[in-house]
Amino acid sequence: MDGGRKQGTIRGGVHSPERHDSAHKHVAGSADYIDDMVEPAGTLHGWLGLSEAAHAEIVSMDLSAVRAAPGVALVLTAADIPGENDVSPVHAHDDPVFADGKVMFRGQPIFAVIAETRDAARRAAALAKIEYRALPALVTIDEALEAGGDLVTAPLKLERGDVESALKAAPHRLKGGMEIGGQDHFYLEGHIALAIPGEDETVTIHSSTQHPSEGQVLVAQVLGIPANAVSVVVRRMGGGFGGKESQPALFAAVAALAAKKLNRAVKVRPDRDDDMIATGKRHDFKVSYDVGYDEEGRILAVDGTFAARCGFSADLSGPVTDRALFHADNAYYYPAVRLRSQPLRTNTVSNTAFRGFGGPQGVVGAERIVEEIAYALGKDPLEIRKANFYCAGPDRDVTPYHQQVTDSILDRLVSELEESADYQARRKAILDFNAKGGILRKGIALTPVKFGISFTATWYNQAGALVHVYKDGSIHLNHGGTEMGQGLFTKVAQVVADCFQVDLDRIRVSATTTEKVPNTSATAASSGSDLNGMAAQDAAEQIKSRLRAFAAEKWDVPEDTVRFEAGQILVGSEVLGFEEFIAAAYMARVHLSAAGFYKTPDIHWDRAAGKGRPFYYFAYGAAVSEVTIDTLTGEYRIDRSDVLHDVGKSLNPAIDRGQVEGGFIQGVGWLTTEELWWDRDGRLRTHAPSTYKIPLASDVPRIFNVALAEWSENKERTIRRSKAVGEPPLMLAISVLEALSMAVASVAGYRECPRLDTPATPERILLAVERLRTVDGAAA
Repeated sequence: MDGGRKQGTIRGGVHSPERHDSAHKHVAGSADYIDDMVEPAGTLHGWLGLSEAAHAEIVSMDLSAVRAAPGVALVLTAADIPGENDVSPVHAHDDPVFADGKVMFRGQPIFAVIAETRDAARRAAALAKIEYRALPALVTIDEALEAGGDLVTAPLKLERGDVESALKAAPHRLKGGMEIGGQDHFYLEGHIALAIPGEDETVTIHSSTQHPSEGQVLVAQVLGIPANAVSVVVRRMGGGFGGKESQPALFAAVAALAAKKLNRAVKVRPDRDDDMIATGKRHDFKVSYDVGYDEEGRILAVDGTFAARCGFSADLSGPVTDRALFHADNAYYYPAVRLRSQPLRTNTVSNTAFRGFGGPQGVVGAERIVEEIAYALGKDPLEIRKANFYCAGPDRDVTPYHQQVTDSILDRLVSELEESADYQARRKAILDFNAKGGILRKGIALTPVKFGISFTATWYNQAGALVHVYKDGSIHLNHGGTEMGQGLFTKVAQVVADCFQVDLDRIRVSATTTEKVPNTSATAASSGSDLNGMAAQDAAEQIKSRLRAFAAEKWDVPEDTVRFEAGQILVGSEVLGFEEFIAAAYMARVHLSAAGFYKTPDIHWDRAAGKGRPFYYFAYGAAVSEVTIDTLTGEYRIDRSDVLHDVGKSLNPAIDRGQVEGGFIQGVGWLTTEELWWDRDGRLRTHAPSTYKIPLASDVPRIFNVALAEWSENKERTIRRSKAVGEPPLMLAISVLEALSMAVASVAGYRECPRLDTPATPERILLAVERLRTVDGAAA
């Protein structure tokens, strides 16, 4: 029964490798998602009617056949919205539930059909007759720039030092650019909402969302009712990755609107194609840079511009493109720097949050600059990286946004990985292998990541939690974070178990709901454990404080002699079991419930000035990847990847390691296989598994070694000195891109940077190989 429990310890406290609380359910298929819930009697189903034009005026719309179709109960358009026709997460009033008079992208919702069955709604929607008057459509970044570069939100500029003078004075200078592709979230569970009408104005919505409070606010706005009439409930999501931060509000609003009009439960679940067509992606970027550097490869000045395809509305493109600039330095100190964002408006779906939130695109840009310098000087890129690390010399610790880096551990982290992965010997062996010529070529690269942790919108850095201790000694936990498979519920439960010194199975975590913890922040920015863990700890400590006071009075002992230890309460010389002690406290009318709260300290950000301390701390990591490419076909494989990642003092090493592994593979997909393509008419052509290629089991590195830096401990007062782990590991996959680049460069004797755009598909690899073969003196 005790499962090998050590004497004097609890099962499942912090820092122990506990399994995800729903892992067995995920494997068995018994975990309940919204579409698995028993539907209330009379549940109706919704389907969205999507635009077939990328940019056009709606000349006429005949929905009579739709309304007359079998099983149809209601057809909704913009005219049926009692409140505001907008679900903009930043309240920019540019993101309508239903297009009204004009469509801005192909796939934009124009109407919704509510019918007795999902199939009936789908068939009815196809009967709509809509006439469009075409307007000029801007689909690509280049088209948007050529048309004048209309922006969806205000750009950001980060600047420090005299960039122009530093560039002119630099011994060496290079200019270049790259295109960085987007990425679809491709979660296992797509978007879905089930709305159940209640009395008066009230409605309860089961939504697959990372941001229940935002959904609550936006649905209330659409319905024209106060937020207290809307309850949003989330037990779990089948993946989120940022795509369920702002985007679920549309589906929740449609379901709630129909539910209140018909006084019946309504479910809205698009199929995979419509989900991909109508919802936002990771932003694709076009990066340009002008760099000055010296003979040692030390960067002296950087002038960079990051243009992004944002889509038709602001959505979260402002903070996403801001964070790209925040991470355009990655791990490197730039003595003089100027970085500018261009959040471009295009006639495509509005892009949105995705794991890393713009940071990965910034990091890729930084690594490309390092790579360019290395090839120009004929050096190992790792040598250039080390020379430019923050804190690799005096006065080299200030970021482009004027935050001082005080916690860098990259020197130790990279050195340990370089040794454990046998990087130098393997690189020499690869150089020798490639020198023999032949069809197959190899590459190896070691890349680091420094990633800032906190919401850059400072007010989001807050969290609440609710803890109840019942009189039988069982404990109920609820907090504002959402569970999307990342193990947040398990980690926060471990914190509460550790506070009370009880076994983990004594803690039950309930579904996230706006009725229990209000005004929650999105589970995003890798902040879930940091924020909610601290809030839950605060609630637990409040209850413990009351219990200590009760014990001190009842047993007439000093409060500091009351201790919680491994399922027992030590009161002076007496020892009581946890259940016995709680029962006594209940009989003495001790309040056994508390609402906890936490806000991240010591952070601030002045966007207008481009200065502040937007991040509480930095998380670090490094990866070595080795690849082999076929120069006749462009095909490649990842032979081996070694990762050493910093999660501080891990709350749960098993879950954290899983996050590192999953993040790395998702990053590999983004950089190598996942290609989004819109045609000239604005149609997304890669809208299904048949045309959009996420990584398979066969794409995992043949040898995959993942380790946590067990010696690391967060210098800041985070929850038990841990560090965030959700986003930073994704960027370690850049080591694969850099290794592919080395393999390609070998066909021209490493004299030229291949300048691979992403995703580095076999086609792009082959084209780069063919281009480099034309370099004078290249090997045949």
